[in-house]
Amino acid sequence: MITAIKIIFLLGFLVFIHEFGHYTVAKLCKIKVNEFSLGFGPKLFDKTKGETKYQLRAIPLGGFVRLEGEEEHSDVEGSFNKASIPKRIAVLLAGGLVNIIFGIIAFTVLVTVRHMIVKNSGFMDAIGYGFESCGELIVELAKGIASLFTGHLTLNDMTGPVGISSMISKTSGISEFIYLLSIISISLGVTNLLPFVPLDGGKVVLLIIEAIRKKPIKQEIELKLQTVGFVILIIFSVIVTFHDIMRL
Repeated sequence: MITAIKIIFLLGFLVFIHEFGHYTVAKLCKIKVNEFSLGFGPKLFDKTKGETKYQLRAIPLGGFVRLEGEEEHSDVEGSFNKASIPKRIAVLLAGGLVNIIFGIIAFTVLVTVRHMIVKNSGFMDAIGYGFESCGELIVELAKGIASLFTGHLTLNDMTGPVGISSMISKTSGISEFIYLLSIISISLGVTNLLPFVPLDGGKVVLLIIEAIRKKPIKQEIELKLQTVGFVILIIFSVIVTFHDIMRL
């Protein structure tokens, strides 16, 4: 039961702050947010405030944001597709960046506090160590990302939801849990910003192409790219999940 609560909290929290990043920047850019939901599945509660319907759903694993004109063309004032390209890029980047920023802060605070307690060091020394450790972590993650493109990282080295759940179940104590929370948060943010459609990073690439061409990519072409991307992601997820199960 405790393991299930930890898994639900970690995955749910990280997806929630990701979507909250999209929501916040959309609001700041005056883009119409039709729905903001905490959780998935059947609705337990909903309340409309202004233009946005806020919902609480039964399955507490993250949430989602629905923007006017994001999935299809809309002529409604404040729709996503009518916003400037910089504003749309900002909204798309917001989710992944929130995960990365949160993960960096959580990791740095954790390492700083542990160093103060274990080494009995002063605050400035401890925070210096925290930033240094965070810098080393970012370098290692950057090497891991580079390995994706050089072929040095194989499917056996990757971990999906099953593997992550297994790691969460093995954590003991708040310190280990926060450490894993921070690492997964940074990894989730970075993965989401990779230049691959249908990830947010891929959508940003399409917007950059639109800016260069000074006209949007044809909707049929974008839809085909999204479909192919989803199929590749599903196949990739199945293979990674299979390897996760084989390692259990």
